[in-house]
Amino acid sequence: MTADALITVENVTFGYEASRTILEDVSLTFARGKITAIMGGSGCGKTTLLRLIGGVHAPSRGTVIFDGEVVDTRDREQLYRLRRRLGMLFQFGALFTDLTVFDNVAFPLREHTRLPESMIRDVVLMKLNAVGLRGAAQLRISEVSGGMARRVALARAIALDPELIMYDEPFAGLDPISMGVAANLIRRLNDATGATSLIVSHDVKECFLISDYAYLISSGRIVGHGTPAELKASDDPEVRQFIRGEPDGPVPFHYPAPPIAEGFGISR
Repeated sequence: MTADALITVENVTFGYEASRTILEDVSLTFARGKITAIMGGSGCGKTTLLRLIGGVHAPSRGTVIFDGEVVDTRDREQLYRLRRRLGMLFQFGALFTDLTVFDNVAFPLREHTRLPESMIRDVVLMKLNAVGLRGAAQLRISEVSGGMARRVALARAIALDPELIMYDEPFAGLDPISMGVAANLIRRLNDATGATSLIVSHDVKECFLISDYAYLISSGRIVGHGTPAELKASDDPEVRQFIRGEPDGPVPFHYPAPPIAEGFGISR
């Protein structure tokens, strides 16, 4: 583990079932204060990696190290202490639909601190102002657009001023304007707070615009990593296929299956 790394993943293998490996012997390092993108196609293990870092699952083999500590899913006290230092933007926001915008952002402050309501109010309004939604504080979640809801979720993720912010598909389902706003917010918030940011995404353009470094995962393994410029210049066939969005290449369209004739019970 290098001195400037907040998170180190060392030779991790993991599968939800014994017969199906999701990640195989992957090693990654996430530098402090930087934005690192974790890219790859659907089902390649990107979100699973975030769950391993957050201690939701334990690796089958290998270790996950958070600021010098090996994450132990059996140590509840450690998990709560480490999770207090991270913020999570879930893929679809995971907002409380029966609460207002204000109360969604206030939720982690009320759960994890003993701040008086007057101070919670000030913090919430500051976070909402940072994402451009201070004026929407009293709206219900059903009254805001999808792009606005994503920004509310971001305000909630940074409510406790976390050292680590993990974004799971922050650009999914957003229109081009909202996508640009979200990307700009992630970059500005990272620079302003000095946090370490991990972005799981398959959106190459937006990730390359704001990331300092990127990893590309395919079939549960790291097939490329480097700065956006280095990945763009890569000659690796899998990296080139993903970066350019080419339909034909080493990554197959079909999930492994027996010959179609066998599936339909057709005999020759």
